[in-house]
Amino acid sequence: INVSGFSTPTPIQKEAIPHILSGKDVMGLAQTGTGKTAAFVLPILQHLLSSPRRKVRALIIAPTRELAEQTHNSIIALARKTDLTSMSIYGGVGLQPQIKRLRKGVDIVTACPGRLLDHINRGTINLSNVEMLVMDEADQMFDMGFFPDIRKIIKQLPKDRQNLMFSATMPEDIKHLASEVLKDPVRIQIGHRVPVATVSHTFYTVTTGSKNTLLLRLLNKNGTESVLVFTRTKRRSQSLAEHLERAGHHATALHGNLSQSRRQKALEGFRTGRFQILVATDVAARGLDVRGISRVINYDMPATADAYTHRIGRTGRATETGDALTFVCYED
Repeated sequence: INVSGFSTPTPIQKEAIPHILSGKDVMGLAQTGTGKTAAFVLPILQHLLSSPRRKVRALIIAPTRELAEQTHNSIIALARKTDLTSMSIYGGVGLQPQIKRLRKGVDIVTACPGRLLDHINRGTINLSNVEMLVMDEADQMFDMGFFPDIRKIIKQLPKDRQNLMFSATMPEDIKHLASEVLKDPVRIQIGHRVPVATVSHTFYTVTTGSKNTLLLRLLNKNGTESVLVFTRTKRRSQSLAEHLERAGHHATALHGNLSQSRRQKALEGFRTGRFQILVATDVAARGLDVRGISRVINYDMPATADAYTHRIGRTGRATETGDALTFVCYED
């Protein structure tokens, strides 16, 4: 595990892993940034390790391309000393390379619901051997309207399987889906009601017209080592990143209007330090795991308390500390 930078379990890992290894269904309530990906990936690897078959035996459903790719990369890192294989499936990229990879055989698939259902309808993926199902970020999948697709996908799976569901919040719709899918689950809750304790919070009252001035002042004063800035709209994300570039900062934008290749280029540039500032819409609020983000700045206020928790969960991850700065206008 040390190859991934950690050697002791986080609370969600400590609580969940023994139950998953014992074969029980699990309902995990945990914020992003608590280490829950490894909490289900490690038991999956342990379960599948005895007999890699190049058949899809573990299926992980994720709401966004970024999270699907990130989970796949975590699997690759943790399974590097094994013969287990993994792939990610999502839209916005070519279908044929995914079909070709599936034909070669794969043990673990991490998929977004829409593209996975497309493969099911085309007959290009066989899910009859799935032994473990993971639904990650279940509340976001509900927010994005994926529940009908998820129910169609579940109908294609063997009834005799282990089910794991992870969510940051537990609205009624998540409870209903959990009752449909999970069998006598163990419920694990890791402080999901409040933001992580490793993040400090500062709020600035500001007028809409003075946000850019305040942002530049904060960036120039405190440096720009790995800062994530959240905006409400795609257009503002792009224009603000361009504004910061003109002001001399290394910044890039991440939003839903970008092609998959440009989204990956932006994320990779941010991870490697080529871009010190990533200006993003809420497409990056969940699942984005970039080590060392020192500050999250809410240029625009999020719509809900849960959204705030997810956004600021990009910093102060695991045992690290971070700062959350939020601009508050009169209308907020």
